[in-house]
Formats: sequence, structure tokens, C-alpha cells
Amino acid sequence: MLLVLAGSGTAAPVKPAAPAGYDFPALTDRVVDAAKLLPSPVRSSMSTRLAALEKDAGHQFVVVTVPSLTGHTIENYGVTLLRIWGIGRKDINDGVLLIVAPRERKVRIEVGYGLEGALRDEEAKAVIDTAILPAFRKGDYPGGIAAGVDGVMREITPAKRLAA
Repeated sequence: MLLVLAGSGTAAPVKPAAPAGYDFPALTDRVVDAAKLLPSPVRSSMSTRLAALEKDAGHQFVVVTVPSLTGHTIENYGVTLLRIWGIGRKDINDGVLLIVAPRERKVRIEVGYGLEGALRDEEAKAVIDTAILPAFRKGDYPGGIAAGVDGVMREITPAKRLAA
């Protein structure tokens, strides 16, 4: 399903409801900071960069912070949220979701099947281990999330794939 955000001039498609027991924030932007970890200028800059990625490469990349995983594993929460929000083009399934749950101390990069060649599990893990977690360990959530966005963008941009 196509992610249509405010200002695009078309109505967003109706999204399926979240399954029972899941508490998802509303998809309001390319950065949904429900856990309130990001200062407004960081959120705005990140959203602008993600919009440019989508315009240039077509891939949809959304960052979400959540106050709680509501008792679910981050893997189940992330894949369910990716599907409910419909991140990525339906015919290509090229969405990426960076999800941060600070209360449970969990972070995950969920990748649609259409981008698994560009961002394999081991590359996503490397971004988390080398870019995101070192900043989080210092209490720098904005820095860790920004570093994670940079790392994912490096992996999924066409220039990177052409050089491979």
C-alpha cells in the first residue's frame, strides 16, 4: 500500500485496523515520535531527508519511537506495524521501518521483501550494533536514531547498489 502523507493532494487509502492487543501510534509523518525522544528540529530534518529518499529512490522509510511494545516482541510489533501502516510500494514491497522502544530497550530495522537484497539482515544488524546502540548507551537517542537513518540510507540508495 502506498504511504500518502498530508500535503500530497490525494486521500490516504483506508488502512486495516491494528490486531487486538496492539497499540500503534497514528502514521502522521515519516518520523512518528510517540515516545518523545527527538527534538523538533531533529524530527523535521529527518523527515525531510526521508521524503527526499522516497522522491529520489521510491523507497519508503519511516522512523517510529513507541512508549511501549504492549507486551509483544519487537519483531512481531515491527512486522505487524509495517503491514498495518502499509510502508513501501505495494507492488515492490520496498518499505523500511526503524522502530525504537526505549522502555523495553529494544531497537529493530524491519525491511520489506523488495529491499532485502539491498539491506540484508546482517547489514541491518551492523547498523544497529555500530551506529545506533553506541549512541543509545550514552543516552543519546536522537544521535543514535540519526546515525541509524544514515546507515540505512547508505544501504538502500541506488548509488550503493550500483557500486556493489
